[in-house]
Amino acid sequence: MLGCWRAAAAISVRSGRRLLSMAKSKFEYVRDFEADDTCLPNCWIVVRLDGRNFHRFSEQHEFKKPNDDRALQLMTKCAQTVMQELEDIVIAYGQSDEYSFVFKKKSRWFKRRASKFMTHVVSQFASSYVFYWKDYFKDQQLLYPPGFDGRIVLYPSNENLKDYLSWRQADCHINNLYNTVFWMLVQRSGLTPVQAQDRLQGTLAGDKNEILFSEFNINYNNEPLMYRKGTVLIWQKINEVMTKKIKLPKETEEKEVEVTRTRTNVVPLHCDIIGDQFWEEYPEILAEDS
Repeated sequence: MLGCWRAAAAISVRSGRRLLSMAKSKFEYVRDFEADDTCLPNCWIVVRLDGRNFHRFSEQHEFKKPNDDRALQLMTKCAQTVMQELEDIVIAYGQSDEYSFVFKKKSRWFKRRASKFMTHVVSQFASSYVFYWKDYFKDQQLLYPPGFDGRIVLYPSNENLKDYLSWRQADCHINNLYNTVFWMLVQRSGLTPVQAQDRLQGTLAGDKNEILFSEFNINYNNEPLMYRKGTVLIWQKINEVMTKKIKLPKETEEKEVEVTRTRTNVVPLHCDIIGDQFWEEYPEILAEDS
């Protein structure tokens, strides 16, 4: 009996080797050409995507200037979809036609392969943009597919990451202040784009604020935070009250009762992230075990 088992085992081993050799081919050497793109360990992985040629895209789809709430909200919806699909993202920041996604410092997702991070984020975002377009641009047909490009940058320390996000928010402020003044000069003063550009050449932030206030009675500090600060996406626990039918003991009929459930959702914030207050309020974002 033991001899039969040994013979069967030997046949099984030979069969396994034969199947393994059959599964390979002489062409598999081409895998050696694949570059190792593993991200360094213990670094924050940031994937930033930008709209490709979105100046033309916004004109052809008649985006409102200087800011179109529909476009900004659509971008945020797409970013929320990315975070819900790729749960290793701890925070995201967006403005205009760009979004930055920060993956956990210790993430082992797809063995930290940079190509996987970038392609998954960009493809999920782009497909979501097309999918949700009609929800935000109800009367505007999507004329052609939008394009997005992406890049990956690694930041070894918390301070590096905070400085990166501060840089993007400072960029949001600079660009939005310029665009707000520029389009006021074009839309309300009747200047051509070239004339408006010449008017603003060499002006500082104080000069732009003065033009807005003195010529258009606009206090830039009263502009919506979404325009001035951009959008921050974080995970937050939210209590949801639901109505549920249950049958109580010794009762013949079901009764409706309210049940509170806690869910973790991706929540948009429009706030300052350059100072310390945000990071003190949400310390879990930079926690070592995040």
